[in-house]
Amino acid sequence: MRGGTSKCWIFAADAVTALPLDLDVVLASALGSGDLRQIDGVGGATSTTSKAAVVSRATGPGADVEYLFGQVGIAERIVEWGSNCGNCATAVGLYAVQEGLVAVEGEVTTVRLRNLNTGAVLQTAIATPGGRAPRSGKTLVPGVESGGVPVELTFRGPFDLDRSFPTRRPSQVVDAGGTTADATLVNAGAPAILLDAHSVAMTATESAEAVAERLPMLTAFRAAGAVLHGLVPPGRPAPNAVPKTGVAGPAADYRTANGKLIRAQDYDMSVRMLSMHAAHPAIGLTSAVAVATAAATHGSVVHSLVGDGRQSLRIGTLAGVVEVRWTRSPDGAVEAVSLRRAARRLATAVVHIPFSGRPQHQPEKRPAVAAALAVSR
Repeated sequence: MRGGTSKCWIFAADAVTALPLDLDVVLASALGSGDLRQIDGVGGATSTTSKAAVVSRATGPGADVEYLFGQVGIAERIVEWGSNCGNCATAVGLYAVQEGLVAVEGEVTTVRLRNLNTGAVLQTAIATPGGRAPRSGKTLVPGVESGGVPVELTFRGPFDLDRSFPTRRPSQVVDAGGTTADATLVNAGAPAILLDAHSVAMTATESAEAVAERLPMLTAFRAAGAVLHGLVPPGRPAPNAVPKTGVAGPAADYRTANGKLIRAQDYDMSVRMLSMHAAHPAIGLTSAVAVATAAATHGSVVHSLVGDGRQSLRIGTLAGVVEVRWTRSPDGAVEAVSLRRAARRLATAVVHIPFSGRPQHQPEKRPAVAAALAVSR
């Protein structure tokens, strides 16, 4: 499936757990990890095209479908389970409708998703014109040239200073290898560290190549952010996928990756995010939720760029402008964050993986992985 600006291979939970192989081995083998080209698998050799979701009907209340998201390594035969992916969630919502995991409700069908990695519950609203599961659509999103089925994705809060900012501070000075920056640490959608562009001598309108030149510096901030988020103890290496790491700056004229001119008056603030070990070609939806929550929080590095009184934000990315909207609860917390995306089925396939026929030792799994396996059994 394509969801937003990502490609995500979706596996039925009962299919992968029927194999006498560890789930990490199944996914790494299926996508061809261990080779920068992923030539021996179905991965696309980039961070946004080397993703997988294991999906089943929900077994508990509050959700219709449960899914486990894996960021599958490219050069390394690893799968990271520590995060979520909003673009893949968009694809999972459409998949659930097409596969009959939920009943079509009319012109728009709501699918409640529980992400087993994080426990977060998301909601997708899938266009089902004529009360039928769609196979194609014409909705476009920045960074994708072909249309898809319109999907609205909503992340449920509450997100506020006490619950979503690990240090309970809207911004702080962070030191990473001798470089200091004003930063906001926020956990909404996914753990993220957002750096003030000016404090790291950037504009947040850089090209992907310019971001790549600053990768060592940005990676050091990701490592510092991982400690501040409590993801790893000091001295331990940070995960590749989290915290989401980005640079935020004011709106300015820039060109997208495909050369389109974006004028400063057509958006509110700019962001350049990392995706694994490169510049993200757009912005991950979990990162967009983090940016929106920061924008809604007085004193954050994003709020300092856009000010008060907002319920939406137009974010300038390498792919173009992405709009995100939010609502607040009576106590002022961000209650929900929504984005309009599009998804499309690319293939229905049988993936052949190297398999010796002998059961492999099952290493100790993260709790989320074990939970996903238990669902299908």
